[in-house]
Amino acid sequence: MKQKLTVVNAEWIENELILGIEAGTVSGLTAMQQILADSDNLSFIYIAEQNDDYTYISLPEIVWPELKKALDGQMRVFASDRNHARIELAGFHEELGDLVENIRGNSNYGNEMVEKVENLF
Repeated sequence: MKQKLTVVNAEWIENELILGIEAGTVSGLTAMQQILADSDNLSFIYIAEQNDDYTYISLPEIVWPELKKALDGQMRVFASDRNHARIELAGFHEELGDLVENIRGNSNYGNEMVEKVENLF
């Protein structure tokens, strides 16, 4: 079964965006440099892997304004758990930038997802 980690907050520490996950751990995860859209839950999904099994790091709409700042400023982005373990979301800028461009005007993602992405990004 795939694990899903949900980001619940975002904070800037120096020039790095730290995305805090609600429960679970990022320890031992490898960044896969891939981001998908979860239109049903108005979320982006960053894919990580551990022992040939995928872990989805959910980036819900509440953190999108901070994701945009990181994207615009080319700042490093990390997911962090309660034990302060963290993983850099490698490839974040390219992947999110490409996904946002693909979502714009594309009704396949659902009207609400398209509208929210177009309004913010």
